[in-house]
Amino acid sequence: MPTSPDGSFTTPRLTTVSLYGSRAPSTRVRIDDWLSHLDVSAQHFRHAGLGNLRPSTVFRHLPEVVAAEITTRRLAHGKRDLLLMSREASPLSHGEVEERFLRSAAHSTYDFDDALFEDGSGLRSIYARPAKCRRGVSTADVVIAGNDYLAGWASQHSRDVRVIPSCIEPSTYLVKGSWAVGEAPVIVWLGSRTTERYVESIAPQLRRLHETTGARLRLISGPGPDSIGLHGFVDRVPWDLRTMPGLLASADIAIAPLDDSPFSRGKCAYKLLQYAAAGLPIVGSPVGANELALKRFDGVAVGPDESWADAIAGVLHEGDDVRRQRGLTGVAAVAEHYSFDAWADEWTRAVGLS
Repeated sequence: MPTSPDGSFTTPRLTTVSLYGSRAPSTRVRIDDWLSHLDVSAQHFRHAGLGNLRPSTVFRHLPEVVAAEITTRRLAHGKRDLLLMSREASPLSHGEVEERFLRSAAHSTYDFDDALFEDGSGLRSIYARPAKCRRGVSTADVVIAGNDYLAGWASQHSRDVRVIPSCIEPSTYLVKGSWAVGEAPVIVWLGSRTTERYVESIAPQLRRLHETTGARLRLISGPGPDSIGLHGFVDRVPWDLRTMPGLLASADIAIAPLDDSPFSRGKCAYKLLQYAAAGLPIVGSPVGANELALKRFDGVAVGPDESWADAIAGVLHEGDDVRRQRGLTGVAAVAEHYSFDAWADEWTRAVGLS
């Protein structure tokens, strides 16, 4: 514990490192929301602060990316009290920059919430995420993994791995006031343009549901054209932190499809937490962290050989009281298992703040 010149204890200074800015979910959820909840100040290194690393985004901001890379590599050399890194520090590193940052602190913590060790195929290989993740996990004093699947891999490379799920602040969500379903049921999905492929994979079944029940899909995502498979029954709404709680609470059922791939098994079920906080009945794929969350939230799991249309229709045809009980079970479970209050002590110990 650092001391002041008079010998009294002082609060260690925290530095956070992330490749992305606060617009990126991982940085916001795994760092910024925690600091806000605990009212902790920190010094932040955010590279160029981009929201993503799509080639089009990088090329639009190429001068900023080059300048940020020079600055990041210079700042990696230093001395710090506490350092918390989310995922990666540099898009051009092969782990050397991440390792320098983590070694610069008296206590370093590496946090990851995706199977980055599986994220190296195709064009994505240029970002060397498997190498960066492995070196980050191997170097840090403490590793925070977002679920058991990630922790199992990390334990092969680190002696101190702690599972802390992605968390939410339940009080920032609106809970449904009625579970009655209207003539045109609203099925909601929350995500990004990148992950819309999971919805597109079940588009034929969603179309069949629309044709038989009149249900429409509310897609809370980024701007852009809808896929051909979703034309005619989709209402696209831009993601906005201010309007998202109301858009969730006014829907009837939430969906969370995933493929059962090594990368998807590393996902941390964050959208399910948001659905549950709004009191929504949930239909989802029991993949990775989704499986436990669905059980805790009294959700409906849809296996690879099962019908999404039938599963969603089954929930629509339940009584209002059954849907209400599903929703309220989720509200209680998210507060117990996935709230900042539930994990605050564990998180502060892992980061070195306690």
